[in-house]
Amino acid sequence: MSETTSNPTRSLTVWLRHAFSLKSPHGEFTEEDHRLIRRLARTIDRRGMSAPAILFLESVRPLNYIGSQAMVFLRPFLTFLFSPQDVERLAQIVERREGIHAIIEAIEAIGTEDTPGEDA
Repeated sequence: MSETTSNPTRSLTVWLRHAFSLKSPHGEFTEEDHRLIRRLARTIDRRGMSAPAILFLESVRPLNYIGSQAMVFLRPFLTFLFSPQDVERLAQIVERREGIHAIIEAIEAIGTEDTPGEDA
């Protein structure tokens, strides 16, 4: 008999530890994921939408899974900006708890890269 079936309290503790874990079961982002996130950030920055995008992403951060499903629903419109494979990959990135944070950081990084050039 396994340890988890013989001790229900232990089983519940293991389940709760897993349910509220802040670590992603998907592992780290790949280099391809980072390139796609940077490309998204550059696209947002080129259109002058950095501040509204960051505000929007911060406000929907708790709803990241629902946002990823909305991206799947809006795929036909998003393919004007990205390939269908990239839209699918972005939806998978947004679905992850740390995905929206990575996108916000990339947008902010692009914004700080542009700032010194504006003063010259």
